[in-house]
Amino acid sequence: MAQKGPKPRPLAVTNAALRIGVKVMPSIPPWLKVLLAGGRRVTIDGNTLDATLQLMLAGQRLSGTGGLGASGDVGIARALMRNSHIAMGTHVDVRTTDFTIPGPNSPLRTRHYQPAVAKAAPLLVFFHGGGFVVGDLESHDGLCRTICRDAAIHVLSVDYRLAPEHKAPAAEDDCVAAYRWALGHAAELGADPSRIGVGGDSAGGTLAALVALRSREEGIPQPALQVLLYPALDLSAKTRSRSLFSDGFFVTKQEIEWFTELYLGGVDLAADDWRVSPLKTVDLSGLAPALVVTAGFDPLRDEGNEYAAALCSAGVAVDHRQFDTLAHGFASVAPFGGGSADAMAATISAIRAHLSRS
Repeated sequence: MAQKGPKPRPLAVTNAALRIGVKVMPSIPPWLKVLLAGGRRVTIDGNTLDATLQLMLAGQRLSGTGGLGASGDVGIARALMRNSHIAMGTHVDVRTTDFTIPGPNSPLRTRHYQPAVAKAAPLLVFFHGGGFVVGDLESHDGLCRTICRDAAIHVLSVDYRLAPEHKAPAAEDDCVAAYRWALGHAAELGADPSRIGVGGDSAGGTLAALVALRSREEGIPQPALQVLLYPALDLSAKTRSRSLFSDGFFVTKQEIEWFTELYLGGVDLAADDWRVSPLKTVDLSGLAPALVVTAGFDPLRDEGNEYAAALCSAGVAVDHRQFDTLAHGFASVAPFGGGSADAMAATISAIRAHLSRS
């Protein structure tokens, strides 16, 4: 008789555990985290998993919470994404303003984060992650606040349309429209119109890469920088990292396939079309400088590394940083400390440096 797995915790209990974890985890020494997680370090493909992430993943397995797509229900997945990220986030006191901008289909909700600087600072147009299906302004509010404060730049977070209600290329169209709007209205936000970057995490990184590509194709000025945090760059990929880390590292093969089907199912766009998979682009020349960030325990690692190499080969300036000990989504769990916090501090410092000299 098959054994049943642990019963999933109610969402409120999970969120309470996350809030406690954010307060307690940073003070636990790495050796104790490993001991609590089972006593043995996790080493795969020559990389050893960060102790903080190892303990978090062990807790996820014990609680039976699973990943965003574990329920197979879009509404539940969206609530889990939003509420868990809010629970994990630490409040950073920066000035914000919510407003709408014109979109290709309907007005787009945005949130402007304003840095505490006297002169016009660069602007990062930010696209949240979530597999093109989940995520919103609230789920990535903490991350955008931290980028704004620590990079001393303006951030414009975009609430683009999500699948399955809005299939590809709706999200991409919205993000291109938001970038176009920023080009014409940055000064109204107090930002420097000559230093406008685009960026995002996971699916948001995919969209940032696509905005750069679409801008080149449509004759729109290139961004000053494209920030690609562990992006999905080939939706048809069957890479070694997708196999090695198919389960147990925050995002699973099953979830990736679920998101992809919701995003592309029923539309005339194949998973290997460059319009959804930037790595399939034949010519990558003439694109904006790129900060490409990958993680050693991420299913999407190899395609991110391949894209960084392909950009370099095409003559694009690339700052590629792989954090070997970390997993997909480490930007969201940086409040727990450990290597994720160090990696995000380094990444935000790089964003500030690149945009300051663009």
